[in-house]
Amino acid sequence: MAPPSALTIATQSVQRLVKEESYYHKEQAQQEERIKKLRDAIEAKSADLDSNADYVLKQEQTALEETKKVFDPLVERIVKAVQTLEEQIAISESEGTASEEELQKAKEALAVGQKVSGLE
Repeated sequence: MAPPSALTIATQSVQRLVKEESYYHKEQAQQEERIKKLRDAIEAKSADLDSNADYVLKQEQTALEETKKVFDPLVERIVKAVQTLEEQIAISESEGTASEEELQKAKEALAVGQKVSGLE
């Protein structure tokens, strides 16, 4: 089997980074929900709480802050991957080395990557 082309590699890179970014957004939403529930329980002095609820809340908040710190470097990586994909699309179109299907997948990944990175 032939090795994947540079266009395929660039396409898969953008797709992977966009997927990773969506997972971090889901993780952030879950963490925010856990923090909200824990805060509500602490404020209501719920009987279900154990003695280290304040510590757990602090740990959850720390985890949320760490998740938020991931976004800037991740967006930078997406921007670089999108630029590389744009270059590979241009090269493949000018040289005619890629199939229509491969080019279509690349352009779809490019559109999604541009939307996520704010390059639209």
